[in-house]
Amino acid sequence: MTRPAGSDAILARMMALHPKIIDLTLDRVWRLLAALGHPEQRLPPVIHVAGTNGKGSTQAMIRAGLESRGDKVHAYTSPHLAWFHERIRLAGRIIPEADLTALLDECWRANDRQNITFFEITTCAALLGFARTPADWTLLEVGLGGRLDATNVVEAPRLTIITPVSIDHQQYLGETLAEIAGEKAGILKRGVPCVVGPQQEAALEVIERRAARLGAPLLVHGQHWHVQAEGGRLVYQDETGLLDLPLPNLPGPHQIHNAGAALAALRHLGADEAACEAAVSRADWPARMQRLRRGPLPMAAPEAELWLDGGHNPAAGEALAETLAAMPRRATHLVVGMLNTKDIGGYLRPLAAHAASLTAVSIPGEANTLSAEETEAAAHAAGLTATTAPSVLEAVQRIVAADAGARILICGSLYLAGSILRENG
Repeated sequence: MTRPAGSDAILARMMALHPKIIDLTLDRVWRLLAALGHPEQRLPPVIHVAGTNGKGSTQAMIRAGLESRGDKVHAYTSPHLAWFHERIRLAGRIIPEADLTALLDECWRANDRQNITFFEITTCAALLGFARTPADWTLLEVGLGGRLDATNVVEAPRLTIITPVSIDHQQYLGETLAEIAGEKAGILKRGVPCVVGPQQEAALEVIERRAARLGAPLLVHGQHWHVQAEGGRLVYQDETGLLDLPLPNLPGPHQIHNAGAALAALRHLGADEAACEAAVSRADWPARMQRLRRGPLPMAAPEAELWLDGGHNPAAGEALAETLAAMPRRATHLVVGMLNTKDIGGYLRPLAAHAASLTAVSIPGEANTLSAEETEAAAHAAGLTATTAPSVLEAVQRIVAADAGARILICGSLYLAGSILRENG
């Protein structure tokens, strides 16, 4: 899409409505939703997705399955990669600039310059658009946590989903896995079923206790549904039977479990086998082991294999290491940029055994980026051969000068991934 115009100015004004980027509470959201006439009460049936990793991929698969049978699907995700518009899909299409500008303007006026975070007011804009646009389903991805997230305002969703929970965002969600799981489990609603992806025992115990208090039926991986790769196929089984499907088109062994959660959701909603196959074969989710084939970077490395991934926590590092281990053998070189709020050592350590080198970069335009030198030092500590470069393009050029046919993986941050996608169309 071409660069937006009017919405940029409104979004910039909204950034100044609160001194903090993140301030978890629902009070401001409830106030603005009331001023807007409570659009959250008029949404098409809602599927609410929380978790540390896999939320976006799981949601993308569910959307692909539902849309394959002709359903119109609203979808809300965050953060965006290239343009803000990606966060809001109205009945299957990314929101047009004119529609976004009108919704943002209306929310700005209704808020009347009162204190509210950027995520809160833009979530209200999305909900307002969803309430006014006919559709069959609404998919809501939690921004951060769950219990106090701005998306957690729907009293009776049709279904909730909790993908794998791991350590991340401790400054907001708690220091222990159990504390973080408690925040994620905050999306559970009384009597509403919840699909639960693979969990560590400490997280699952918290989710099960809250579900029991609320009378929320659980569909738990390893208990109520099972999924695995077998003979180059995906095999899924639950109490209604077995599905023999293609492997997910989203790369990586971890996508098997994301697909399982999506299939459990679709089966609960009554989807047939054709919709389930579409879920795993047609889903599109950028910057999750995405192959780059056009733009300045591929042109600078025509013989190389270029990949992009936005994962940024230790669990994502482990998933990425499993993905690289499953790929055909080829010298793999990492180009890494990360934020200073992330556990860089936990992210890099699983990757050390699979990378020939690491080139560290700073994330362009990000105040909270780790410097290239800090990332280089962390890479050395994790056992990687590392150096720095002033840009991703120069890093790629240096790598292919030494090994024209290398596999190059640009990774470490969704913000870095977004800058790459903008620069490469």
